Amino acid sequence: MTATMTDTPPPAAPKADTGRSGSGRPLGRTLTILAVGLALVAVVRIITGADQLTSEGQISAALGLAVPIGLAGLAGLWSERSGVVNIGLEGMMILGTFGAGWIGWQSNPWLGLLCGIGFGVLGGLVHAVATITFGVDHIVSGVAVNLLALGTTQYLAKLFFSEGKAADAGGNPKQSPPVDSLPNFDIPGLSDALHSVENHHWFVISDLAGILGGLVTDLSVVTILAVLLFVGSWWVLWRTSFGLRLRSCGENPIAAESLGVNVYRYKYVAVAVSGGLAGLGGAFLALVTSHTYLEGQTGGRGYIGLAAMIFGNWRPGGLAMGAGLFGYSDALQLRNGGETVHALLLLLFVLLLALAGWKLYKKAMWQAATSAVISVLILAWYLTTDEVPSDFVGATPYVVTLLVLSLSAQRLRMPKADGMRYRKGQGK
Repeated sequence: MTATMTDTPPPAAPKADTGRSGSGRPLGRTLTILAVGLALVAVVRIITGADQLTSEGQISAALGLAVPIGLAGLAGLWSERSGVVNIGLEGMMILGTFGAGWIGWQSNPWLGLLCGIGFGVLGGLVHAVATITFGVDHIVSGVAVNLLALGTTQYLAKLFFSEGKAADAGGNPKQSPPVDSLPNFDIPGLSDALHSVENHHWFVISDLAGILGGLVTDLSVVTILAVLLFVGSWWVLWRTSFGLRLRSCGENPIAAESLGVNVYRYKYVAVAVSGGLAGLGGAFLALVTSHTYLEGQTGGRGYIGLAAMIFGNWRPGGLAMGAGLFGYSDALQLRNGGETVHALLLLLFVLLLALAGWKLYKKAMWQAATSAVISVLILAWYLTTDEVPSDFVGATPYVVTLLVLSLSAQRLRMPKADGMRYRKGQGK
C-alpha cells in the first residue's frame, strides 16, 4: 500500500494522466463490464429465487452504507495523489461524527454537517503538519491521529453529553442527544414506475428497474452531495492544471518543484481536503444513519475506505465501485441473512471460474488452477447447503472486500512518491 520511506523520491518525471474514465478504463469497456455483471446477477436471481438481490430496498440500503466508505476513500485519494499516505482517515471520520452530533444537537443538522467537515479538516491539518512540515513517518502520524481522535472525542463526550441539559435530552458519555434529520426525497413518478416494473420480475429489465429505483428513492441530500464530490474530484484532479500540479507532487515532487510548483502548499491543500471529506463521511453516519453521535459508530469504515481506494487504483470511478461493492454485500447480510447471502455463492462460483479461464488464457497457470479449485469448492458449498451460517453472514462484506483486493492487486499502480519524505529545495 505504501512505498518504503526514503529521503529521496524516485527520479521519474511526473506525467499527465489522460485516463478516459474515472476508473482508468475506456468508458465502453466499463459499461460492458457493468452490463455483463447485471446479466450474471439476473441469472443468479432467477436460478435461486432470491429476488432481494436487485430489489429497490436492497440497492437503497447499499447506497446508504456505501456513502461514508466512498467519502473516506475519496479522502484518501486526495491525500495520496499528493504523496501523503493517510492512515488517519478513521480518526478524521470519528472527529466528523462528534462534531456533527455535538453542533447538530445544539443548533440544526446543517450546521452540524459543516462542523463535522470542519473537525475533519482539523484532523487533516494535524496529519499535514506532522508529515509535511516535520517529516514524521506517514503511517506513524496516521495511527497517532486515530488514537488522538478517539481519546479526544471520548473525553469531550463525557464532558458535554453526560449531565445537564444534554443528559435530560437523552445524552450519555457514549452518545449525544438525538439530532434533527436532514431532508430525504424521491424523484416524483419515476420511483413508483420503476417499483412497478421491478414487481414483474422480468429478466434483466426488472433487475435494472430495481437498481435504478434504489438510486432515486429516499435519497439523502448528503448522498447527492457525495455524488457531486466524486464527479467534482475527478474533474479537478484530472481535467485542471491545479489537479495536474497536485498529482505531480505525488509522482515526483522534485520535478514539480523545478517547474515552479509550491509542493508544500499543494500537499497541505490536499490533506486538508482529505480531512474534510473524511469528516463529511463521519457526519453522514451521525446525521443520516443514526441521527446521533455514537461512540465507535465509524466501525472501521476509514480503513475500509482506504481499501476501496486501493481497489479503485487511486481513481474516483474504481473507488466508487469498491465502495458500492462493500455497501451492497453489507446491506445484503443486514437485510436478508443467510439465505440470500447463500445465493452469492453461485455468483462467486461463476466469477472465479471466469477468472480461472482468463488466467489460463494469459498462461498464468498457478493462478488459474487456484481460482478453479476455489470455484469448485464454493460450488460444492452451494449445492450441499441451503443457507450460509449466521457467524459467516456477518463477515460477508469483509470477506468480499479481501477477495476483491486479492484479485485486483496485480493491476494496481500507486503514485510513485506516495509516502516518501520531501524537503523543499531537495533537488538543488
